[in-house]
Amino acid sequence: MRLANLRRAILVAGAVVVAFLLLMGVSGYFVFTEASGDRLQRADAVVVLGGEHDGREDYGIGLAREGWAPTVVLSNPYPATDSVMQRVCSPSGGGVEVLCVRPSTLTTRGEAEMMRRLATEKSWHKVIVVTWNYHIPRARMVFRQCFSHEPNDVVMQAVPRAYDYSPAKWELIYAYQYFALAKAILQGDCG
Repeated sequence: MRLANLRRAILVAGAVVVAFLLLMGVSGYFVFTEASGDRLQRADAVVVLGGEHDGREDYGIGLAREGWAPTVVLSNPYPATDSVMQRVCSPSGGGVEVLCVRPSTLTTRGEAEMMRRLATEKSWHKVIVVTWNYHIPRARMVFRQCFSHEPNDVVMQAVPRAYDYSPAKWELIYAYQYFALAKAILQGDCG
């Protein structure tokens, strides 16, 4: 009888794990993968959040050159030898000011706090935030907690790119985003 109970327990545990992964995958798809950015609006600055070098830096600078904002703030959590940051942080003209700033905390929250400090210093009120598409829901929440409670003060834009990830990679991304979203909720507003 004990062996039968053990098998049943293993089957139930397996079914629970599969159901959990399916639920996380389906909900994650709609919450994160299908997240949408906001309609572009003129702003005081474009802030490009750190992440992988997937064209985000050039996209943010391009938005500024198109006239959406006069300044681009590139979050720079990378080592000094990073060739992409060396290129984009060099003065390039084109009527766009590019600031490369290392946030005090290398997190989305640290980047939002960095932008709040810069906004206070420079009298900025509205920013365009460039990040991964699937990061938009969490970045939006964190910027509302730490930059401005006014929904129109933060315009979210996704890096224009395709994500060719395996289902397993998406599950990891969803798990991370859900965990980080829960953490942001628990942390609440920035002091």
